[in-house]
Amino acid sequence: MALALAEARDARDRGEVPIGAVVVSPDGDVLARAGNRTLALSDPTAHAELLAIREACARIGSERLTDCDLYVTLEPCAMCAAAISFARIRRLYFGASDPKGGAVEHGPRFFSQAACHHAPEVIGGLDESEAAALLKAFFACRR
Repeated sequence: MALALAEARDARDRGEVPIGAVVVSPDGDVLARAGNRTLALSDPTAHAELLAIREACARIGSERLTDCDLYVTLEPCAMCAAAISFARIRRLYFGASDPKGGAVEHGPRFFSQAACHHAPEVIGGLDESEAAALLKAFFACRR
């Protein structure tokens, strides 16, 4: 989670919403790491999770990340939850909960839906206070 938090801080420093993600192989190797880049890429799908998943898939040459784990600083949205499912991520670790936009423990609870083909094991609350503080400080400066 420390690497995901570092990616979130880098995103913040670029003026992006401070969310970071890291994909780890079954052997514990970091396959990919990313922070949000929606502004830089003018792409509403350039969430940290999607960027990290895309990079990891390209690195191993497969659309599946079976037995890989994803660390992300904020509870994933519905779009990212769907990508996590399609990539067959083994385990999702996330930091802060997102009652408004989250789709894992909040909102649509994507992994509990019949349309979800694969549900990873989910562990929330890792370094939650640090992840939440990054987001709160970022948005406090915007208001």
